Amino acid sequence: MTDKPRDPERSDTGYEPASSPYDQPTEKLQPKTEDELDFGRSGSGTYPTEQIPSFRPSQFDEPIAPDSRSGYSEQPTEVMQSTPAPAYAPAEPEPVVRTETVEIPARRGTTDLGLLLLRLVVGGIFLVHGLQKLVGIWNGPGLDGFRSLLEDTGYEQANILAIAGAVGETAGGALLILGLATPFAGAAVLSVIINAWCFKQAAEPGLQFFAPGGVEYETVLGIAAAAIILTGPGKIALDGRRGWATRPRFGSFLALVLGVAGGVCMWIFLNGANPLVQ
Repeated sequence: MTDKPRDPERSDTGYEPASSPYDQPTEKLQPKTEDELDFGRSGSGTYPTEQIPSFRPSQFDEPIAPDSRSGYSEQPTEVMQSTPAPAYAPAEPEPVVRTETVEIPARRGTTDLGLLLLRLVVGGIFLVHGLQKLVGIWNGPGLDGFRSLLEDTGYEQANILAIAGAVGETAGGALLILGLATPFAGAAVLSVIINAWCFKQAAEPGLQFFAPGGVEYETVLGIAAAAIILTGPGKIALDGRRGWATRPRFGSFLALVLGVAGGVCMWIFLNGANPLVQ
């Protein structure tokens, strides 16, 4: 035995471990100069920095003076935008068609004044004759005399018919003067005048027209009443602001039909005589 310390790297078997490059200390590199590095010299194995080629305009572009320092123009790149052609022609806007109805007031001229005169004359005649039958003024027969006249003529239910006829003639004439409820007032007086026409025609044999024994007067009053029903009272009336008063339509024609039917039925069912054969 010796006093030499045992090598820890060495085993009792006599095997020695292989050396490692990491066992040596790190080598300290010394900086070198440019001459030692030899940049850019032939045979040194080094190459110059690669130069990126600058933009070169084509033959269709306008020449741009290059900048002496950078090789590029100081002008910004111009962006050319082309307008694409439409695939189809745009459709023309459709014209605006107004569908609302604009009512323009019609100029009536002297129509309303003429209707007022017609109403005053026809309504006044019926009003006077109605008051003669109802209260007996202006040498009228009164209700009793009117009832007796209806009985002698052959009417049935003379009592009721006398009152209805006198009131209807008086009220219808007054309403025609005022221009109030004109279609109904005209229908009432038209029924009365139809019975008066039949009564006078039945009093003489054959067809009598000319006055004083004929039905000329009753015919004129009946046609005038029918005309007022169809035309309306006009604007100079209590109903002047109503639409049917200035522009009558189907309602006025219906009132005319009811007036004619009422007068004819009253004569047929309450008298029954044929006015054209007597």
